[in-house]
Amino acid sequence: MTIIKINAITVPGDNGDELALRFAARAGAVDDRPGFEGFELLKPTDGRSTWLVVTRWADEESFQAWLTSPSFAQGHRGDAPTEGEAPARPMGISSELWSYEIAGGSSA
Repeated sequence: MTIIKINAITVPGDNGDELALRFAARAGAVDDRPGFEGFELLKPTDGRSTWLVVTRWADEESFQAWLTSPSFAQGHRGDAPTEGEAPARPMGISSELWSYEIAGGSSA
């Protein structure tokens, strides 16, 4: 049964565009993980500062395997700066992981 993991990231000010650029730069990095079914980055349109990263997984075991994988660590370490550059700053000031399973819906 598909499980849904939502990372709710509070992003202050105008950091949202940078968050979206960072996600775009890593597009496809998780696509080949066993059990991964897809993801969306949701940008708030109502004045909120919380962005949602919604991922779908075949099961909890697949999600946990990704969390402990080198690819997860690499994608969440922050980019190492080149000489003369400052390290990449975090985009969010807080984050919360929510977990759901599909209880109903439509196929359209």
